[in-house]
Order: sequence, then structure tokens, then C-alpha cells
Amino acid sequence: MIFRMNITIFNTLSRKKEEFKPINPPHVGLYVCGPTVYGDPHLGHARPAITFDLLFRLLKYLDYKVRYVRNITDVGHLENDADEGEDKIAKKARLEELEPMEIVQYYTYRYHEAMRMLNALPPSIEPRASGHIIEQIELIKKIIENGFGYESNGSIYFDVEKYHKKYNYGKLSGRILDDMLSTTRVLDGQEEKHNSFDFALWKKASPEHIMRWPSPWSDGFPGWHAECSAMSTKYLGEPFDIHGGGMDLLFPHHECEIAQSVAANGKDAVKYWMHNNMITINGQKMGKSLGNFITLEELFTGNHKMLQQAYSPMTIRFFMLQAQYRSTLDFSNEALQAAEKGLNRLLAAGRALSKIKPSEKSTVDVSKLKNEVLEALCDDLNSPIAIAILFDWVRNINSLVEGKETITEGDLKTLVTTFNTIVKEILGLVDNQDEGSKNAELTGKLIEMLLEMRVQAKTNKDYATSDKIRDELNKLGVKVMDTKDGFDWEV
Repeated sequence: MIFRMNITIFNTLSRKKEEFKPINPPHVGLYVCGPTVYGDPHLGHARPAITFDLLFRLLKYLDYKVRYVRNITDVGHLENDADEGEDKIAKKARLEELEPMEIVQYYTYRYHEAMRMLNALPPSIEPRASGHIIEQIELIKKIIENGFGYESNGSIYFDVEKYHKKYNYGKLSGRILDDMLSTTRVLDGQEEKHNSFDFALWKKASPEHIMRWPSPWSDGFPGWHAECSAMSTKYLGEPFDIHGGGMDLLFPHHECEIAQSVAANGKDAVKYWMHNNMITINGQKMGKSLGNFITLEELFTGNHKMLQQAYSPMTIRFFMLQAQYRSTLDFSNEALQAAEKGLNRLLAAGRALSKIKPSEKSTVDVSKLKNEVLEALCDDLNSPIAIAILFDWVRNINSLVEGKETITEGDLKTLVTTFNTIVKEILGLVDNQDEGSKNAELTGKLIEMLLEMRVQAKTNKDYATSDKIRDELNKLGVKVMDTKDGFDWEV
């Protein structure tokens, strides 16, 4: 199966679909921009996590060996993208009177927990910007040596205009440098730049700035864009296959990454760029100032004024997968409630597979399910088409349960395996009822084991142990009843 991508996303110079060709097949290097960990994970974090988790799962299913790298930004991301303001993590630490790395640790844990609940697989490597300062300094040295960086008052800036004369700044985002020059305003503190659109590679730390490291130029910290250029190539080599992130990172972050890599090494570091689109809420962009900013914990608990109810992590995941990753996704209670109903219907069909009785012949073509779903997913991750195909098979499964269609024992085994593999392993949708039944089965076996030990204790006339087991189970809500054949119990 060949994975096809829409090249308008991966390379804006072309407008056609092409087959995905990894650098070193069957190995694939995937780098995704992770969160800046200074606050609770929110709805906006869920979409790239689920998009690239789907890609990761699909490529692995197609037998690619994938090294998935997703970074943690724990230094250098200032309050605005013009290299000014306070470090977001340092500001949070100051307000909460904690060490910056306490903030990082706390919110990284909460991010990981939210990803676990969404059933997003952990990446192969999760590097932190603060752990790769040396690599970022070496990258900056190369850029300066090649004439595209300059020092100003202990800070290092990237000379965009000089770079653009030799290369093309704006080729990913489509931005035109002359337009940027005429529309970009100069902010306070930017007078040390040659041009307002030059971006920081290294910032000299002010006396009150907590997070700082020594460098050849000053005690300071790297610019926001340097970390991804340094860490992606460290772990994936150069060039590597796919670099992903949200559409909001296309400019300036990813545009600046391209410029840094080309300025340092004379070539692009990335073969394909992949961007998921944004989430809106009732047609508005999500933002704290608009009062429509919703954290994932608020979604899972229903504790937000905009929410009519709590929504499970799997409902959120299914809601995201119902839209193709390049399309804008509008969040509303109505849309989530519809997603909840659709998810329940899909998972119920998976459970109903056990009720199907095999026959001597099949009236359904089971091979079509796998082929059609994979064809949709391999066509630029078209998850809504894949889900529509699954719902066609939900009707088939219901017909098989009712006896309106028939299926052989061999085809039934194939259907069960294929349906569960697509839903659970590729789409990553977990049936909590399945998990609940597994837990109940395990609990039952443990209770049976304890009661067998109680029978043995009574046989040995160790009545103290026998009574203790019965009493402790009673405290846990398990009623034990002795019978002539041994025992019975109920919760």
C-alpha cells in the first residue's frame, strides 16, 4: 500500500498529490512540534496529537520503521513571536513562586496524562529544548560563519534580508519579504535588529532573567526556532522525512526553521511538511480573551460554562478523526454529542461481532473492508472517508447478527481481526466497556483465588484466617456465602 500526500501541505511550490517516498525506506523520520509546557493541555493540543498519532500508527501498520520525535519546549518561547516579552515558563514560575523546572515538570506530566487518556502513543524520543543548548549554540555558530547571523548587544539575530538574496525566505508560507517589510511594525526593544522581521537565534538575558546559559556571545538563552532545527536533525539526520505541527506554526516558526537549516548547511533539512488545521469554537478562534478557551480536563469533567456535559477522551478523539486533518474543525456541544452517538454505534458493532454465528457461505466480501479503509487513510490521511466505510460495515455486522447476511467461520475470523485492528490499533479508539469487562474478569478471578485459600484454611482448621478473608471481602462489598459444594459470592 502506497501512502500519498497532498503536496500543497508538504511543499507549497507544487499543487499535486504525490507518493510518499521516505529517505531510507522502510525507515521514516517523523518530527512534530510539541507543547510549550506552562499551562494545562487544552483542546488545541489534542488535534496535532491525534493527527500525528494516526500517522504514526498507520505508517507502523504499513511496516515502516518509524522514529517519532516530539519535542517539549521548556525555554526560549517568549510572550510574542517578535522575540520580545518574558519567557512564558519563567513568567509562570514567577507568578506561582516556583522554580521554572517545577513548572515544566508539573505541566509535562499533565500533558502526558492527557495524551494517555486520548490514547496517543508516546513518541520514540521526546527531547527538551533545555537539554540541547549545546546543539543550538553549534547551529548558531554555523549560521554566523556562513554570514547569515549577526551580533547586537550580546544577542544574535538571523539576517532575513541577506538570506533572501541567496535563498527564498517565505517558500513554505508564501509570505513575500517586501510585503513584510512594509507591514511589520517595530516593537520596543527591536532597535538592535537590522530589520524588524529578523528573528533571534540567541538572546542576551536581562539581569532578572532566571533561565540562562553561557555562550560565546553572552549569558542568555536560545531563540524559540533554534530548538527544533537542532533537535530534529540530531535524532533524525539530515534530511529527514516528515516535519509536522499545527497550521499556526507554519509562519513564523517553520519558515524560520527552514531558513536556519539552509543557512547552516546549504540545504533543506525536511522533505515533507505537514500541518493540521485549527479548531474553532462556534465559528470563533479559540482564545482566553474570548472566554472560549477549554482545557482537556474541563472537557473530560464537563466543568466549563460552555459545556453541556462531560465528554470522554474517546469522544474527543473520534470527533477529531471525523474531519480530515487539513480542514478547519468547529467545536460545539452539538457536534460532540453527535460524535458521541457515532462512536457508541461503532464500538457497539465491535462488541456485536461475538454474537455472529458462522454459516456455510459468505454473502459479504470481507476483504473490501481492509482494502477500502487503508486506501482512504493512505490518501493523505482521509480519516472521515475511512470512518464512513466503517459505518457501512456496521450495517453489515448488524445484518449478520440478525441473520439477514451470512458469513463463513474463516471470513468471520478475518472480519473480527480486521475490524478491531482498524478501530483499535490504527484509529486508536478504545472501547471502555471492553476494558471494564477485562477488569471485572480479573477482579472475579482474584476473589475466587482468595475464597479457594479460605476453603483450604477451613480444611486445615485455620478458622482465624478463614474468617479474616471473609470479613475483609465483606468490607470491600463482596458477600460470601458458604454452600454444601464450597462457596458462592456476589458484589
